[in-house]
Amino acid sequence: MIRRPVSIVVPMMVFAITSAAVVMLVQFAVVFRGPPPGFSPVPIARVAEALRTGRAPSGPQGQRLTLAFAADDRFGRGDERASAERDRAIAALIPAPADQVRGYYEWPVRDPDQDIHGSFSIGRRTDRGWLVASVRRAPALARWRVAILQSMLLTLVILSLLAWAAARRISRPIRRLAEAAKRARLGAPEAIPLQGPREIRELGKAMEAMQTRILQQAENRTVMLGAMAHDLGTPLSRLAFWIEQLPESARDRAVADIDEMRAMLAATLRFTRDDRAHGEMVRLDLGSVIESLADDLAAAGQPVTVEAGPRMVVTGDAPALRRLFGNLVENAIRYGRSAEIHWTVEAGHGEILVDDAGPGFDLTHADRLFAPFVRGESSRNRATGGTGLGLAIVRSIAELHGGEVMLENHPDRTGGRVRVRVPLAT
Repeated sequence: MIRRPVSIVVPMMVFAITSAAVVMLVQFAVVFRGPPPGFSPVPIARVAEALRTGRAPSGPQGQRLTLAFAADDRFGRGDERASAERDRAIAALIPAPADQVRGYYEWPVRDPDQDIHGSFSIGRRTDRGWLVASVRRAPALARWRVAILQSMLLTLVILSLLAWAAARRISRPIRRLAEAAKRARLGAPEAIPLQGPREIRELGKAMEAMQTRILQQAENRTVMLGAMAHDLGTPLSRLAFWIEQLPESARDRAVADIDEMRAMLAATLRFTRDDRAHGEMVRLDLGSVIESLADDLAAAGQPVTVEAGPRMVVTGDAPALRRLFGNLVENAIRYGRSAEIHWTVEAGHGEILVDDAGPGFDLTHADRLFAPFVRGESSRNRATGGTGLGLAIVRSIAELHGGEVMLENHPDRTGGRVRVRVPLAT
């Protein structure tokens, strides 16, 4: 299964959002590891007072300081470490013997007489056990951390919207260039939009110059083919004059060859002119065009049937569309003995199917059949005439109308199927 390429907006947004998310996660990790707001150090004098009186002191530090009794000296947390120097300093302030005070501290102790930072658990041995004064950190997802997370998520959403708007603004000129390139064709030059950043403008100028070169080459090709047809007409006429003097059996074969050469020259010139020009593009009901064509062919005795579908309004050149489906019906009858036409409308497009009862297509060489002067005998195993321009003209007209043509085989029975997809008028 072929994966559809993603828009340039997607990687740009992914890069912007990922970058913002990484920065925010790093910042949150730094904040998470540090003390919470207002987590000020506790003076050792207040701790000593609480252990001496058995009451927590008043003030902000006293509100965070808790007192409890423990049965033994294993009352510290796993991330708190002992400090004999700090224990002796607190014991001297109580006062009490140094072996009756034991503390565990989160942050390393550099000066035992300084205030205590971070969490701690300090106990004093009494008759009832160990009286422990402690300060505990808030839970991992305390209210202040939740508030920081919410603000980061809000910032990420805002940055995502800004990144989406910026990516859309950058990709819009690229989409316009792509749409202009799709509409451009020989005989119908498309104005290339020169908007957006400098690189996009340079790309547009390069496309404009390329389109001019292609149109000039096509014009030169047409002039060359016209000159060739004119120059070949004179010797063909002389050959026809001399052929009249041949015996009847040889004369008939020679005349047929000359007529075929003249038909090929005329078809080549007509294909070149049709590839460069088209009539007026108007709103029309494509279903009515197809039904009118089928009625005319059926009245001429051709085996054509139409299964009418929903209304299918397109913007197009009616004679060109009639020729498109006329070529498909002609091929279906020539190679498959009959033509069946039906259509559906969905997702802003009309799909027209032309089925036949022939041997079907060799799908490995299907795209090659759209090339000029390629005939379908090898793929459909029938000896036929023609110049091999029918499907080339079909693709040219379909692309003129913003559509596409695909060769398939009938899913339920033997036979070929041509699927034409054209956009509906807006």
